[in-house]
Amino acid sequence: MQVFYNIEQMPTLKNPIVTVGIFDGVHCGHQEIFRQMKTLATEPEQKTIAITFEPHPRIALGHNGEDVKFINVLEKKTERIALSGIDYLLILDFTQEFATLSPEDFVREYLCRKLRIGTLVIGYDHHFGKGRSGDYQAMEQMGNKYGFSVVEVGEVCCEGEAVSSTRIREALKNGRIELANKCLGYNYSITGTVIHGNMLGRKLGFPTANIAMPDRYKIITANGVYACHVLVNGTWYAGMGNIGFRPTLEKSELTIEVHIFNFNEYIYGKTITIAFVQRIRDEVKFSDLEELKVQLVRDKVVIQSRLNEKNIINIK
Repeated sequence: MQVFYNIEQMPTLKNPIVTVGIFDGVHCGHQEIFRQMKTLATEPEQKTIAITFEPHPRIALGHNGEDVKFINVLEKKTERIALSGIDYLLILDFTQEFATLSPEDFVREYLCRKLRIGTLVIGYDHHFGKGRSGDYQAMEQMGNKYGFSVVEVGEVCCEGEAVSSTRIREALKNGRIELANKCLGYNYSITGTVIHGNMLGRKLGFPTANIAMPDRYKIITANGVYACHVLVNGTWYAGMGNIGFRPTLEKSELTIEVHIFNFNEYIYGKTITIAFVQRIRDEVKFSDLEELKVQLVRDKVVIQSRLNEKNIINIK
């Protein structure tokens, strides 16, 4: 997949198949859009283009910027779109001036004049443009006017409800990691640089890799202990993750750490990825460190059993 940040640098294509969206999470619904785009590309020279925006419109417009959280930051979103097989990703700079464009202005100037679109593929609940007035009916009318076809992709359901980024973020906030993963079609993960902690885990027999807090807009799943897979230097390992404030130590800062099973390498300063598979329990304050150690032993047994049962690293 080729990535462009300037539409003027895009190559001239013949009747490309285009979709437009934020694609937070690149979840099962988004993946179905990409799948149908590839199916529609019946001619060898016909290419697929996904258009997204950076920064997020709500951040650019100052609407609750501090409260905006994403499932994937731009780098990870790009990686996941690439895995879908899309040919080109166009990342447009979302500015206040850009926000004033009507759906028709965007379609005419960007999709038609610059990209020479052949087909627009959108989700069933898709809206874009000023006032979010660009829905399927509006796009169909513009397609008839400007000479491109419009395909609407129906909802994709998970456990009886439509998959959406909002639903996934809510599941993560509540620690429902397995539901979030089903809706995503892969395991929710956090990537960060390994930093020095207080070395307590090593003293307890459970050395942990603490990672620096990720991008401020990255959503962090609920506090607790998790069964995890951990990517280190290109290899996946099983692990026991913890997100929380370490109440037994009476700490006040949120930490993200993971004990990697059967692993003993120096990885300070390295970037690792923690993929969360299942939430095992809440964060608990113990009476002393010995009680904490006993619980960690129990947690490890449970996590090893759960990971063996699943026996899957659902990354790709």
